[in-house]
Amino acid sequence: MNVKELLSLKGKVILVTGGSGQYGQCIVEGLAEADATVITSSRDLASATQTATLMKEAGLDVHPAVVDQGNPESVKEIVHFIKERFGRLDGFINNAVSRPMKGYNAPIEQFAESMDVNATGMMNLLREMTKLIVESGGGSVVNIASMMGMFGPDLSNYEGTTNMGDLPPDYFFHNAGLINLTRYMAQMNAGKNIRFNCISPGGLFNHQPQAFLDNYCKKVPLRRMANKDDIKGLVVLLCSEAGVYINGENILMDGGLNA
Repeated sequence: MNVKELLSLKGKVILVTGGSGQYGQCIVEGLAEADATVITSSRDLASATQTATLMKEAGLDVHPAVVDQGNPESVKEIVHFIKERFGRLDGFINNAVSRPMKGYNAPIEQFAESMDVNATGMMNLLREMTKLIVESGGGSVVNIASMMGMFGPDLSNYEGTTNMGDLPPDYFFHNAGLINLTRYMAQMNAGKNIRFNCISPGGLFNHQPQAFLDNYCKKVPLRRMANKDDIKGLVVLLCSEAGVYINGENILMDGGLNA
């Protein structure tokens, strides 16, 4: 096949959870630019609809949906919605995350709340979307984790800043687990024509304090943080025929920070 055909997502239906977030919106945009039919979901219909409307105004095939992965009934409802509206699912970008824990010494109940959504609820949604993709003939799952699931925090990045260095443990725990869960799912679903991969991004530029940007970027060989376009091509690759032999991988996307 021509490489343009290999990278095309035409005819594929792909769900993106957390599609209105910082990375979520550019993931939705990138998939739709590659001609996929994209379902962008959020816990809030208004948020999903706003994202879908922006994309439709740009001529992209994007549709809003609601799912609260911490609510089993909501997960059942989105399975029904996808089957009734689209009749199939070819890809799932597992991108939603809740951040109820605000620091190291936060109440332990916040850790339990985080695990209820980010571990138990996420696993429920992941299994249901996997089943739906297999029933549709196969496809691709991409888990969005973080380099924080691979490395401990570099507290020197926060020197000269205020209220930035108190990092919550649930985020590290969740992302580390998600990386190895990717390998587990690849093995447990062997022979079913479905692939599981993970992307672990480094820091995304979001107008952080200058002291943080200086501390961080001087350690990155590319001398910058990630921008919103950096993840697009990688997600498209992993969902397309061009990436059909990539399975069970975790791809560190950090500009060389941890090289």
